[in-house]
Amino acid sequence: MTRSVARPVVCAIATDEAERAAHHRVRRTVFVDEQGIFAGDDLDSHDARDDVLHVVARVGEEVVGTVRLFPLGDGVWQGDRLAVLAAARTAGAGGPLVRFAVATAAARGGRRMVAHVQPANRRFFERLGWTAGGTEEYAGRPHVFMTIELVRRARDDQTAVLDEPGTQLGG
Repeated sequence: MTRSVARPVVCAIATDEAERAAHHRVRRTVFVDEQGIFAGDDLDSHDARDDVLHVVARVGEEVVGTVRLFPLGDGVWQGDRLAVLAAARTAGAGGPLVRFAVATAAARGGRRMVAHVQPANRRFFERLGWTAGGTEEYAGRPHVFMTIELVRRARDDQTAVLDEPGTQLGG
């Protein structure tokens, strides 16, 4: 009997135009085509900021997921636009993306991270250590305001460590 081996999810900050284009394609597929949250595209003023990090998750060579993160000030970072292609959701890319965003913000001096999460994803974030706040309107739909305290774990002179096999810091 042949047994399939799961391929690891590898997360990294998009470093060139091709990776950023793949990042935006995944977001458009999920938030425009699939969920209908935005018309045309989901780009906003944050995408043009120099301090915004666009992260991609790959399984093999294929970009299957994304997350965007950026500093808000005073050690607070925001994570948003978490998106995983429907066909890849069973590959488990969501957890590594969230953990990568949290570790990256912590490694860059963040103390706390916030996110506006669709209610269906609340428990997923809680399992990853996030705390739910109140329900709010975000992008025209109900969302749950979530927070997580960022802990910086040192290894090899200040490099953030992730506990997810197959996930690596990039950038």
